[in-house]
Amino acid sequence: MTNVTDTAPLGGGPSTGGRRGPRRMVLIIVAILAVLAVVLTGGALAYAKQFDGRALPGTTVLGQDVAGKTPEEIAALVAAQGEDVTIDITAGDQQVQASLADLGVTVDAEATASAAVDTDASVPTVIASTWSGERPVAPVVEVDDAKVAAFAKGLVPEDRTQPVDAEVTFDEDAKEWKAVPGRDGQGVDPQTLVDAVNQNAASLTGFTVEQPIEQIAPSITTEDAETTVGEIGKILEQPMAIKGADGETHEVSAERRSSWLSVAPDESGSALAISVDEDAVREWVAARADQDNVKPVDGIEQVDEDGEVVKVVTEKKVGLEVTNTDAVADGLIAAMTGTTPFEAAFESKKLEPEVQKVDAPKTEEQKKAEEEKKANDPNSSEKTEEKKAKPTGEKWIDVDLTNKTVTAYVGDTPVWGPRSMVDGKPGNETPTGTYEIYLRYDRQDMTNAAYYPEGHPKYYYTPDVPWVQYFHHGYGFHGAPWRSSFGYSGSHGCINMPVSDAKWLYDWASLGTKVVVHR
Repeated sequence: MTNVTDTAPLGGGPSTGGRRGPRRMVLIIVAILAVLAVVLTGGALAYAKQFDGRALPGTTVLGQDVAGKTPEEIAALVAAQGEDVTIDITAGDQQVQASLADLGVTVDAEATASAAVDTDASVPTVIASTWSGERPVAPVVEVDDAKVAAFAKGLVPEDRTQPVDAEVTFDEDAKEWKAVPGRDGQGVDPQTLVDAVNQNAASLTGFTVEQPIEQIAPSITTEDAETTVGEIGKILEQPMAIKGADGETHEVSAERRSSWLSVAPDESGSALAISVDEDAVREWVAARADQDNVKPVDGIEQVDEDGEVVKVVTEKKVGLEVTNTDAVADGLIAAMTGTTPFEAAFESKKLEPEVQKVDAPKTEEQKKAEEEKKANDPNSSEKTEEKKAKPTGEKWIDVDLTNKTVTAYVGDTPVWGPRSMVDGKPGNETPTGTYEIYLRYDRQDMTNAAYYPEGHPKYYYTPDVPWVQYFHHGYGFHGAPWRSSFGYSGSHGCINMPVSDAKWLYDWASLGTKVVVHR
């Protein structure tokens, strides 16, 4: 018996051929689709090219077909549509009509047209637009919320009561800060109209809004004001002081600090803000520092022919100058808005004086010897007269408060005076020291109105005071035509002189001339 076995041929048979068939079909379909995509894409782009500078087919603006239209045509369409929009607003019992422009809505017709004709989009976008025929373009619209809110607030009739914000003021009579209550009024919540405009403006179609007029509380309430008064109280109850360079303390009183504070609404208008008058604080601190400053007093000593001191005319005194005025002022300003105590100290440096050496007056023996020498020297008399006529040295003015006199010197030679004068009366004493003339007026009105109001017993006002020369703060020389006698203490601190004497001194002296005031 013979057995026969069927064996499949090597390399595959009918079954292998069956598997290759579907694969080939897939490859063919993919190739066809790729070619078709290229053809369609090229066709779409070529088609779109025909609309260069114009809107593509399927482009719509505000629901209208603008295919093939130019930017100018589309812009005109959008602008006209925006101008025709009317908004009907009901506010209480009144009906108001407004345009988009009235409500602060800006329609950018040109930007909308530019977006409608833009064909520089991606290939998928162009293909989608060309194939689907749908390309809506929204109008470019911008809403000014602040203008909408202002329009809403303007809907309140003038006869309706507006809300009044609470305030904080300083009561000058009671010398205390007080809250002035706020008051409710009739008004609107503008957010209703603001939201409606933002939701509907882009459609460029008319719409209606109901804007209620209702009871409105003030932006700043009475409670807000009372809270601010409490904050000021906490600031003022804290002790504040500056230790002076001379060891004394300058207290910063609560009354003084109150004069530096002010209260006003902040930038938002919905809260109260406490502010500090920084310039006033700096001015006050600088004045305290100036009180502590001590100008050095230059000494004047008489010396004999050997240079030995025989008499001290004016004792030299070391001066002091405060060096941290700005830093102290900065610290005080910062403390004025806080609730912690403030304590600072002036720092100072020493100012060394100079000592001027002048020749001592001749003794009787020396004078006699010189006279004998002159008698034996025919030229000495002429030379002596020339020396007397032309003294040399620094100009300076001697003010003797004990003898009530003023004397002008050049070096150690008196060239004018002593002349009688009137110095400061008790309580207004003329200060002693070495100074320089720093300010001059041939005429000046004088008053102390900055310290005492008109009508006060100490108030004075004197017009056209002649020949004024200041040498220290408000102290100076001047003519006193209202006085008939001199040689006593009776002024407010200045050196009062006969008008003719004051003019001589004014003509002789100048800015920078040294003034030595002593007893």
